[in-house]
Amino acid sequence: MTQPTLAGQSAAQPEPRAAQPPQAAETAQPPGWFAAALAAPVELGAVSVDGTEVAYRAFGDNSSSGLVLVHGGAAHARWWDHIAPLLAADHRVVAVDLSGHGDSGRRDGYSLDGWAREVVAAAAAAGITGPPVIAGHSMGGFVALRAAGIFGTQLEGIVVIDSPVREFTPEDQAARQGRAFGPLRVYPTREAAMSRFRPMPDQPTLPYVREHVAATSIRPVEGGWSWKFDPAVFGRTQGTPTLLRQLDCRVALFHAEHGIVPPQTTELMYDSLGQLAPVIEIPAAGHHVMLDQPIALVTGIRTLLADWDHSRPARRS
Repeated sequence: MTQPTLAGQSAAQPEPRAAQPPQAAETAQPPGWFAAALAAPVELGAVSVDGTEVAYRAFGDNSSSGLVLVHGGAAHARWWDHIAPLLAADHRVVAVDLSGHGDSGRRDGYSLDGWAREVVAAAAAAGITGPPVIAGHSMGGFVALRAAGIFGTQLEGIVVIDSPVREFTPEDQAARQGRAFGPLRVYPTREAAMSRFRPMPDQPTLPYVREHVAATSIRPVEGGWSWKFDPAVFGRTQGTPTLLRQLDCRVALFHAEHGIVPPQTTELMYDSLGQLAPVIEIPAAGHHVMLDQPIALVTGIRTLLADWDHSRPARRS
């Protein structure tokens, strides 16, 4: 999935390691589109779900057509800050902080079922009146699949972005092996904390995107600065192919060319979905597509939503 390697821990890669994309070009100044996206109007809100406050960020005005963006493990809604405004011309776009992440509250335990309920509740609280599309990256893809299993026809569809449904995500693996995401370390300064930000698995990124995500991944605590996530989020059960069965809404699979989902896993997912899910590859992208190929990701999602807006779902045999 997506996430920083926190608490100053090693960003060692799980094996086997996917081929890495070309190094992202260094840019002295962020491009105009990025600056404009960060300056776009945003509405902040929160909704109580099973006794815990779930924060979200909402963009756009078309409440009848909604898209909910779901981050990966140990990430947060602001990984989508430069993505959501580019999708909001025709949709109400909501980026949610799952419980245990970002600015949302923490729980005694976490589950895909609970996170799925949070996503649907955030969509409603943010004013989406029609069936939403849920797009989830990495662990967020598991959440989207579980939401489809629970809510079915109440959703327009789901988009699963580089989620290895047969395996633990890289963040889960690192946490379970004690390589990252352990007890949160406190850094003396904001700059010291930001300098320790690493996505898991690590990969080339656009420097201005990386800096923004790093800056929004930390918060002041007693004695300095630390990360926003709860390490306990990695105690849940893994995603399995059973998430792919009996889904009553449309599904699309996004595959990062240099991501963590091997071709055989994509084929398993495709077959499990009755070969009705489009498989869309983002070229030259690592697992964290929004960090290295954001425009390609936006183009893929825009194209898919335009097709879904003007077509009927295929029928299962």
